[in-house]
Amino acid sequence: MGRAIVRMKRPCRICQRWFTPNPRLKDRQKTCGDALCKKEWHRKKCSEWNKENADYFRHNYLQKKLEEATGSKKTSKIFPVKSRLNSGLPLSFVQEVIGIQHLIIIEYFGQLLFGRFQDVLRGQVIVNTGQLSELPNLVFSRSDRL
Repeated sequence: MGRAIVRMKRPCRICQRWFTPNPRLKDRQKTCGDALCKKEWHRKKCSEWNKENADYFRHNYLQKKLEEATGSKKTSKIFPVKSRLNSGLPLSFVQEVIGIQHLIIIEYFGQLLFGRFQDVLRGQVIVNTGQLSELPNLVFSRSDRL
């Protein structure tokens, strides 16, 4: 005689409602099947994967930028690097002096340092000592007051 398949109900990992899993998915089904629950589960899993594999994207980003730069060298024209940092530097001049690959690597280090600096600032607690209750009038003046 055939075995009776017992499908045990389980709680959804997102909304906590009880559901009967699809027999074809067996133990792999983690959500109730609602579209919002599936989307949230996918978002959580992608976020976990991205945190565990952050170096993967860093390496791919830098490698792609360097390959694009070396590919543009074949045409003997100087193509300015598209920068994500607004440094105010004349990138075409800097690129001409130090080379496009060095510029890309320096800019990449700048992005990493800036990101780490922001992370440190987010982690610090801002304490208001209450020493300055009012800004000094002599230092800051409004031009509309004459």
